[in-house]
Amino acid sequence: MSWHAWPFGNTPPAPDAPHALLSDIAKQGRQYLDEADSGKWVYPACKRTAPDAGADSEQIGNHTRLEAMRYLLAVPRGEFRLLGDPDSQIAILEAYFRQLPHDETVIEFTGNTMSDLAISVIAGFNWLIHCASLAGADRKSFLGTLNHFRRVAMAAGKWWAMEGAKERYAQLLQSGQEPPLFLYLVWADYGRLAGEIATACAGRRAPDLASPLLP
Repeated sequence: MSWHAWPFGNTPPAPDAPHALLSDIAKQGRQYLDEADSGKWVYPACKRTAPDAGADSEQIGNHTRLEAMRYLLAVPRGEFRLLGDPDSQIAILEAYFRQLPHDETVIEFTGNTMSDLAISVIAGFNWLIHCASLAGADRKSFLGTLNHFRRVAMAAGKWWAMEGAKERYAQLLQSGQEPPLFLYLVWADYGRLAGEIATACAGRRAPDLASPLLP
C-alpha cells in the first residue's frame, strides 16, 4: 500500500520526500486554519453544505485531514518534524504505545516531546471520529479506529527494531519506495478516515454521489 499521498504538487526527489511532505503539511495546514479563522471556510469542513466554498468532496477530505493534523502542528518547538526523522522512530513508537487512549479533542501538552506527539496523534483521531458523527458517516468504518492504527504501528515498530533498519530506510527512499515512517502511517490513516467523512458529506447532499478515499 502507499503510506501517503502527495497532495501539494510535484513529488520531490525521493530522499527528500519525508521532510518536503512535513513542510508542505505545515504550510498548507497553517494557511487553512488561518483562512478558516478569517471566515473564508466553514469549519469544520464536514459541516459544509452545497452553497459553501470548498463543499466538494476533495476539499472536504483534504481540509478534514489538515484539521486532524493541527494537533501535531501545535506541538511546541515544531517537534512534529520528528515524525519524519528515522532516528526518532523507535522513541516515537514506544511513547505512542505507552500513551493511554483518551477521547479529548482539546488537549494540554506535557512538556515531554514524545508524549506530546502521542497525545496529539490520538487527538487527531478523536477529531476525525467527531467529524464522522457530524457528517453521518457509517459508524462501522470508525469502530476500533485506534485499535486499527495501533496494529499498524506495531508492525512498523517491528520493522524499525530489526537490524539494518536505517540502511533499509535509505534504500527504500532512494528507490522511490516508502518506509513505515510514523509520519506516513498517521498521514495515510487520517486520509483514509477523512475520505470516509467526505463520502458521507457527499451522500448527505446527493445519495448517488460517491467520493473516493484519499490515497
